[in-house]
Amino acid sequence: MWGLLLSGGWLLATSYLVGATGSCRHRCCPGRNNACWAPGARRAHCYCDSYCVRTGDCCEDYHATCRHAAVGCTVGPWGPWSRCSSPCGVGSKARSRQVTVPPQHGGEPCPDLKQRRGCLGEHPTCGTAKEVAKILPDSFSRDFRDPWRRAGRLLLEEPSGYCGYFRLTQVGPLCHGRAWSRHLRRDKQVCVKCRGGTSHRRPHCVGHGLQGARTFWVAASVLGCQGSWVQEGLRQGCACPPPALIFV
Repeated sequence: MWGLLLSGGWLLATSYLVGATGSCRHRCCPGRNNACWAPGARRAHCYCDSYCVRTGDCCEDYHATCRHAAVGCTVGPWGPWSRCSSPCGVGSKARSRQVTVPPQHGGEPCPDLKQRRGCLGEHPTCGTAKEVAKILPDSFSRDFRDPWRRAGRLLLEEPSGYCGYFRLTQVGPLCHGRAWSRHLRRDKQVCVKCRGGTSHRRPHCVGHGLQGARTFWVAASVLGCQGSWVQEGLRQGCACPPPALIFV
């Protein structure tokens, strides 16, 4: 029994002495890792992570054991900046780069692979998103007594235009119970016709906005009736189903 105790104590002492120099064998770690240490001289810790080179507390065999096989991260060039996330107003751009050689055996970790910066969208159609549409029921365009039509002007055949489809997101309280505007309801889709002009230019009606964007409208013949909608699409050469509206 006494012999076993002596033998065990000798093994413990031997293991302590072997580890006293602070060996990094099978203990190399990338980056900064406070758990990656070995017992050093005078019961102090020495480290085997790559950050120990900066702090100066590496184990004696760190360079021989870890650094000789270390491979630092290598990255490619930055890619191009993306488009501004907002076509109109404040948004952001992003770019990225790829890892060509990943870090190995405690080599330098990879730097940032993505970058983002602010931008200001200035799409040519941004002005369209700020327009306010004026709308009337389609009956105004077919009535000879239409107050919006000039007196004595003949009712000519309307050239083809386009239809705008909108989802109403807000309808003011003054629209309720007022003639035709009482049919305007939140979350309802409405079809608004843009009549062609007398010129050969492509027709454009003020206020049709941008697809997916929230814009504003007013009812031209109902005082105080106004709201907002989101354009869901435009279609050329079409006819709006009743109850149809028109741009003024």
